[in-house]
Amino acid sequence: MDFQPSERAARTAQRVRAFIDTHIAPVEAEHWAGILQQRHGGDWTAWQIPPRVEALKAKAREEGLWNLFLPDAELGAGLSVLDYAFSAEQTGRSMMAPEIFNCNAPDSGNMEVLWKYGNAEQKAQWLTPLLAGDIRSVFFMTEPDVASSDATNMAATAVIDGDHIVLNGKKWWSSGVGDPRCKIGIFMALTPDESKDRHHQHSMVLVPLDTPGVEIVRMLPVFGEYDEPHGHGEVHFHNVRVPIGHFISGPGRGFEIAQGRLGPGRIHHCMRCIGAAEKALELAIQRGLARTAFRKPLIDLGGNRERIAECRVAIDQARLLTLQAAWKIDTLGVMSALTDVSAIKVVAPTMLQNVVDFAIQMHGGAGVSHDTPLTAFFNQARSLRLADGPDEVHKGMIARLELMKYGVKR
Repeated sequence: MDFQPSERAARTAQRVRAFIDTHIAPVEAEHWAGILQQRHGGDWTAWQIPPRVEALKAKAREEGLWNLFLPDAELGAGLSVLDYAFSAEQTGRSMMAPEIFNCNAPDSGNMEVLWKYGNAEQKAQWLTPLLAGDIRSVFFMTEPDVASSDATNMAATAVIDGDHIVLNGKKWWSSGVGDPRCKIGIFMALTPDESKDRHHQHSMVLVPLDTPGVEIVRMLPVFGEYDEPHGHGEVHFHNVRVPIGHFISGPGRGFEIAQGRLGPGRIHHCMRCIGAAEKALELAIQRGLARTAFRKPLIDLGGNRERIAECRVAIDQARLLTLQAAWKIDTLGVMSALTDVSAIKVVAPTMLQNVVDFAIQMHGGAGVSHDTPLTAFFNQARSLRLADGPDEVHKGMIARLELMKYGVKR
């Protein structure tokens, strides 16, 4: 295994970092402060996109730092999963950066689905404007009334009725649905078929958000923050009718598509966690060197030096494990990297949570304010331990795959 970035990957990551340092970092604090000052709480209908976002996106696109996640050389950057990982890490240093490069979730995952599984009409209508950054999207999967850690529990339905699909059910934690630019969603639901096994009972369906029967009920706060202007919504579907051509790859393909979507997506999430952890450790060290308490630099008090060492070890371990998962996806395919992908999904967010916790402690009261990005990083880390499957599900997957080596099939 060789985790050295290719010359192109290293150069791209350097350009991404330079763009962040030059164009994003100088305005990021002002950006989030402006949103906080104008916050509208849960009233997503009043949310607006600050003009600087579109201006920065245009500049990133002009510089060729655009759709870096997509391995298609014509539509994206043509980077492998491993090569993109190095740029993803850099974007993790900033809560603002992923969107500026059009590499933000859930859009990147939805674009990958359409690119890999969508038909020509679906690509023309939805993938093209998503790749251009003209619209945003949402992925409807998690449900409020069932344990969504088991995706086979899904209660929402997508039932064929002649030339249409009828959608019913409730979804929540639908990230990005409050964004005024959000126009399309991918709805995963049960399409019952007695002739198929339990992993071919679900479908993914494209749903324009202005379709009658789509009701955005509310935005959900995460640790009291509504994540304006993107949000995480609860959305109800009341006999929503869309043409049968809105199935992605046809009925019953939902789980297959989900596996293809989540593998690379988890690499992206985990590498961003590593970038955020690097930024948090950097802030902690700067604070420790700059502050004095009890006539000593803060860095020399208690066990702070030891904690710095522990953070460095944890970050590097998580990075190597994530790069190994990326390498396996590229060389062996997603199904051969299941253990690795589950492992990084457990390791990286937990590592970030611990590093940020230390950085918050080093900052004292400032660490839990909006004066640093640490609360946003902590929010990100703790949420990711639930998103895309909770820790326990991934540990269960790792154990099951390990036990299969010994003939245990349960």
